[in-house]
Amino acid sequence: MIKTVIRCPNNMVMVFDGRGEQVREYQGEYEEVKESILKNAPPAAVFVYLSDFGSGLRPVPKEVW
Repeated sequence: MIKTVIRCPNNMVMVFDGRGEQVREYQGEYEEVKESILKNAPPAAVFVYLSDFGSGLRPVPKEVW
């Protein structure tokens, strides 16, 4: 199950489950994995941007991710 979704500055996406393990089938280029992630992520999933400036992760609502 998807728990955390991280979009990197280079538009790559990393996805982790509740145990902190990578969920490889949802990882890759943003435009290639976006639809399946948004379709399958539960309401409690956390969506964040990884900033290449300043302080690390910036949470965002699923709707604008």
